[in-house]
Amino acid sequence: MIKNLFAALSLALLACAPALAQDKADKGRTVPHVTVQDMAGKSADFSSFVNTEGPTVISFWATWCKPCIQELTAFEDHYTDLVKEKKLRLLAVSVDDARSQGRVGPFVASRGWAYQVLLDPNQDLKRAMSVVNVPHTFLLDKEGRIVWQHNSYNPGDEDELAEQVRKLN
Repeated sequence: MIKNLFAALSLALLACAPALAQDKADKGRTVPHVTVQDMAGKSADFSSFVNTEGPTVISFWATWCKPCIQELTAFEDHYTDLVKEKKLRLLAVSVDDARSQGRVGPFVASRGWAYQVLLDPNQDLKRAMSVVNVPHTFLLDKEGRIVWQHNSYNPGDEDELAEQVRKLN
């Protein structure tokens, strides 16, 4: 029993090691030059959306992902304050594919989110930023460097994100 428990814990730690190593490797990295679309269908280099006046939050999400929707909805209360305090910009990058991309606009409108929503229908940006699953959130400083990231969502994670934003100059 103890031997099996030890083996299971060892496997769990080994499974987490690449994610922990990836998090440290990403720190200080800037966003890639990948083409995305805005909600009007206009294509642009993703790096052009990064905020140079304050922090940028990049949230990878999808209309079918309940934790993604919970995270973006929960962060709304902080967002309004952080826009004023820190000049925060939040880029909500939808990874919905070409078949479900048409649902993104109406979905966002029904939620009333003030975030800038971008489309990554071929998931080029998702791959370039080594995002495996959604939700995956990145925090960039005003120089465009990744300073923090988080994968998945649990209630209260939005408070941690807000705290990380407030720590930035």
